[in-house]
Amino acid sequence: MAKEGSSVKLYGMWASPYVLRVKIALKIKGIEYEYIEEDLANKSELLLQYNPVYKKVPVVVHNGLPIAESSIILEYIDETWTDPPYLLPKDPYQRAKDRFLATYLQQISETLGKTLMSEGKATDDLLQEYWKSLDVAEELMKDIFSNGSPSFQDSKPGYLDIVIYSFFWASDVMEEIFGLESLTAERYPTLFSWTKALSEVSEFQDVTPSKPQLLQLLYAMRQK
Repeated sequence: MAKEGSSVKLYGMWASPYVLRVKIALKIKGIEYEYIEEDLANKSELLLQYNPVYKKVPVVVHNGLPIAESSIILEYIDETWTDPPYLLPKDPYQRAKDRFLATYLQQISETLGKTLMSEGKATDDLLQEYWKSLDVAEELMKDIFSNGSPSFQDSKPGYLDIVIYSFFWASDVMEEIFGLESLTAERYPTLFSWTKALSEVSEFQDVTPSKPQLLQLLYAMRQK
């Protein structure tokens, strides 16, 4: 729940994976908030005022104070609302590992974005870089779940789980739009099973966009 006398607003766009991160974190922590949907083709003056550097969503405004960038917002939420469940581990080393892995996944996602925007040989080179990086991520995740597949029946997902889900929950949608298999169960069993397990968590289901709606949006964007 929001702290007494606390005002929380989230400026976002429904299809953004980074906005999805913040929605999940707020849901897990039980924080009440007002959601403001932004038209990214016609951004509001308030969004530009609250995030003058990047002019992007998400932005959380807590008691009039704006916080931008999804990873920073997640840490702010965890540090401000200190009751469990916690998003980041309390152990400093484990917390650092989660941050490192989240940053590495961000780099992989950026490589995929460049791949989808490139042509010719550049596409092949970037695609090979993407696969190799994802191979490394799979091995790193195997170390975390060396005793079996991830399960969230007895614990709440945290920071790293939210980041993983934001990148891979719509991998089948991306495959249909771009013809690129970004996450297969055969090559990436840990990442695939991890994402599947997270998709069955109620807090994730409650705020995840509709895949048909996302498909419609992406098809429209491609036509333009």
